[in-house]
Amino acid sequence: MSDAGVLSGNGWEVHTADALAWLNDYSGETFAAIIADPPYSSGGQMRGDRTTRPAAKYVQSDSASQRLPNFEGDNRDQRSFVLWCTLWLMEAWQKCVPGATIHLFCDWRQLPAMTDALQDGGWIWRGIVAWNKTQASRPQVGRHRAQCEYILFGTRGPHKAYEGAPCMPGFYEYQAPHGPSRIHITEKPVALIRELAQACPPGGLVLDPFCGSGAHAVGCLLAGRRVVSLELVAGIAAEAAERLAAEERGLTLPDARGGQMGILDQINHPEE
Repeated sequence: MSDAGVLSGNGWEVHTADALAWLNDYSGETFAAIIADPPYSSGGQMRGDRTTRPAAKYVQSDSASQRLPNFEGDNRDQRSFVLWCTLWLMEAWQKCVPGATIHLFCDWRQLPAMTDALQDGGWIWRGIVAWNKTQASRPQVGRHRAQCEYILFGTRGPHKAYEGAPCMPGFYEYQAPHGPSRIHITEKPVALIRELAQACPPGGLVLDPFCGSGAHAVGCLLAGRRVVSLELVAGIAAEAAERLAAEERGLTLPDARGGQMGILDQINHPEE
């Protein structure tokens, strides 16, 4: 730990911080890319639905994942969601190098709002990439599964692909994390993040403003990029850092724990 609220290792940092406030104060190395998975403030058609806890919105009631920790910032209405996204996207734009790329996760409900916020924040919107979560999504009788999430792609000004940059696909198919290995309610597949990180030059610095389980940071490290992650909830930030420290040793988080309780389990279930 380098200072209060920061955990770090080889090529990574996890800050316990609000993304908007942290970006406003940041004066360090500029970022070459952003991979962001902000709270969607979604999961329902009515305000009452959206303001319920994330586990109730995004996890089936009979799922063992109900025990996963809830996260903050997922109860904004449509207008405040757009304003908040615009504000942090503006701050992030200023902390990036010209030509920096951004990949911004979103679900179908917030897609129109998020595309507005991306452009309001100063970014050039370059397109939408679909992520097929396969069958790891809730079935809906008489309706289509909400089987895809979306990744908005943009750049800070003209796109400047680095020498040797790959041609990246416009569609990805990875099963969403599920079962006992799932760490966070809205966790993204590490393999998907590793592919998205290819838009950043090798060794470049990636900003992960909403750390969650640490999957983004792990994917960036596996792709040979450095990463700075931000997480509002201290316990979740600590668990993400624990996961990254395990990754440095070539271990999965369960293996690194050796059957012991994780930080969040100790906090949420001290009696076990």
